[in-house]
Amino acid sequence: MRYGKTLRNSIYPPWSRSYIDYNKLKRLLRERDVIGDDSDTDTAWTEQDEEAFVQELLNVQLDKVNAFQVQTSQQLRERTTACEDKLRPLAHTEEDAPSVAEEDRIRIASEVLAELDDITKEVSELEKYSRINFTGFLKAAKKHDRKRGARYRVKPLLQVRLSQLPFNSEDYSPLVRRLSVVYSFVREILSTKSAEPEPGFGQDHYSSYKFWVHSDNMLEVKTLILRKLPVLIYNPKSSKELESHANDPTITSLYFDNPQFDLYTQKVARSPEAGSLRLRWTGNLNEKPAIYLEKKIVTSDNFSNEVKVQLKQKHVKEFLDGEYRLEKQVHRMEDMGNGEVEHAVSLKRDVEALQSFIKENNLQPMLRANYTRTAFQIPGDDRIRISLDTNLALIREDSLDSERPCRDENQWHRTDIDDAGMEYPFSAIRNGEIVRFPHGLLEIKLRGSAAHNSEWVKDLMVSHLVKEAPRFSKFVHGVAQLFEDHVNSFPFWLPELENDIRRDPETAFHEEQERQAKHAEEDMAVGSFLGAKSPPTRPLVGSPITRFIDLEPSRPRQISQFSMPQPTPSAVQDRQRDVDRDRQEEPALIEREEGPVTQSRLAALFPSFAGRRRSVALPPGVKEPGWWIKDAGPVRVETKVWLANQRTFIKWLHVSILLSSLSLGLYNAAGKHNDIARALSIVYTGFAIFSAVWGWYMHEKRARLIRARSGRDLDNTFGPIVVCVGLAIALVLNFAFKYTSTLEKIRRNHAIDESDVEDSFFMAMRPEVWKLINQQPLGRE
Repeated sequence: MRYGKTLRNSIYPPWSRSYIDYNKLKRLLRERDVIGDDSDTDTAWTEQDEEAFVQELLNVQLDKVNAFQVQTSQQLRERTTACEDKLRPLAHTEEDAPSVAEEDRIRIASEVLAELDDITKEVSELEKYSRINFTGFLKAAKKHDRKRGARYRVKPLLQVRLSQLPFNSEDYSPLVRRLSVVYSFVREILSTKSAEPEPGFGQDHYSSYKFWVHSDNMLEVKTLILRKLPVLIYNPKSSKELESHANDPTITSLYFDNPQFDLYTQKVARSPEAGSLRLRWTGNLNEKPAIYLEKKIVTSDNFSNEVKVQLKQKHVKEFLDGEYRLEKQVHRMEDMGNGEVEHAVSLKRDVEALQSFIKENNLQPMLRANYTRTAFQIPGDDRIRISLDTNLALIREDSLDSERPCRDENQWHRTDIDDAGMEYPFSAIRNGEIVRFPHGLLEIKLRGSAAHNSEWVKDLMVSHLVKEAPRFSKFVHGVAQLFEDHVNSFPFWLPELENDIRRDPETAFHEEQERQAKHAEEDMAVGSFLGAKSPPTRPLVGSPITRFIDLEPSRPRQISQFSMPQPTPSAVQDRQRDVDRDRQEEPALIEREEGPVTQSRLAALFPSFAGRRRSVALPPGVKEPGWWIKDAGPVRVETKVWLANQRTFIKWLHVSILLSSLSLGLYNAAGKHNDIARALSIVYTGFAIFSAVWGWYMHEKRARLIRARSGRDLDNTFGPIVVCVGLAIALVLNFAFKYTSTLEKIRRNHAIDESDVEDSFFMAMRPEVWKLINQQPLGRE
């Protein structure tokens, strides 16, 4: 799509007059002028033209856009401050200020919530405004330098001006965090339900869903989530002011594997009991943060078991070598008593499991993942947990190359990174040792039926803002990118990195509607086979049902309808008992069904030989449906089906026109006395008319069958056979008549030729010749 059209589609109507005037810049640039040689170009483009263009681009348009961005950003901050001021009296306790009536609290909170919705929307639109205008300036400078670059270059000047007016590089994260705090406080006031966990809350398993987020959609995704979940935790009972926490934390994960990359291979192949091991800490290692050693094993039923212990930095190397077993901590817990004995036994068991896992698999640090995480969660309610990871850098941590190791073999981490306190984008790392992931990673964890049925979560999952990335792993992606020569299997998502993951909202909506309709038909078909009374609903992507029936693990799944009713084991046993009882009560029905198996298979292979369906006696209480499952839902026909029908009709018209041309030419060339040719031309005209009528008839008939979703065959050989056989007979008769006529003409010409020869011979015998003949002596030779 050209930038001019993209700009028109991206304009936010209330700000339409504040965008870059791209058309005016193109007019000043004289983009449509035809440029010949350099002399013509210099004559057409003068110093006055260059000055007018540069003045418009660098001063008028750039100042307009920058001034609007600064003004709007300041207004959004002031409006956020006004919302905080309105809520501040509601955060005071009764000892500090008179209590506010409950109706007034609800009214104020509702007004602030509406204002917050407008602010968050405009924050997202302002980020888009900055991005689209920044692109416009670069496009205009590029066009100018391409056309007038022989003597004039404006891009260096533009870069200097952009560095002075950084309207496109403003960070909206502080404002987003302030909005999140206010949103959280408003939700607590307006909440009518307790945030206590549901019955059986702790017994549910988490369902995890992973997505990629393009950098252009990052802020919009954040503002969408914070309307429902807070980024920061706010507790009005312990604080009288609206506070904000520090910036989003930076997390480092150190993944382990052996030189043969067995853990990687098992994870890519989704082998049963595949495991992974990592060290994880938050912040800079020089600040001595808590370090966690985590082992996760995916069981055969697609659930994961995790083992985690906390270590101090000075004990990590000893623990990995098997020389440190947390004896002091275990003894201290055993001496404390009061239930700590069980924790001590569990800790001891975890330590032994981790150290045996490291020793048996010969594990060593291989890969480092460094990223910034923004977490969204309601305090005290972990049914919906969302994390957004950005600035992901994957760095080699191995010592496979003894001549040029990335990590010292005697160290458990890269000291060049941690001692220097390197941060993203890690410019000092050598090429080939680092990969920067181009997108953000969104992970949604849901627990409980209420979380799975949350409408806003469903809308986010199927929106154009995210791209589904099932089973994406930082460890797998990093190894596949950095250790390509050491592994022989790769994850399925690698080719997707070369594509643009952004989608048009309208296109994404229509695609989702089509997927839902298709999945609904599939679910009805499955329900008919299972004998369910109602069509089964489609579970969330990644739920146990989907994981068990996923037959194509190498291809990413698409999200459709989200509902979670799953058959329990007792329900399945009851259904099986009902089926067995029905079989015992209806033996005749089973026999009738087993009879025509061969005929049904033959009909499946050769549809044209399929006869009428035999009637089947239905069990008691079961009635025949009024329509087929395939006919349920709206009629959806692929475009290529209609086009194929039209192409067939056009082919018949082509045949008709050829036959008409042949008959017309034959009739005109036949002459007045050639009755055979004139008769054949009439025959060809009849076939031409038949071809046109037959093509139109079959076109309409097939269109009706397609609209009716009929199972009948669309082919019909009657018309082609009639035309082919008729033309063949006409050609044979033409040849026969022509051959007979030619023989007759030859005979007639032969008889005339004999009489002509005899007459000419006698006419040649003149009297002088006869006289000489008569004077010849008879006996002389």
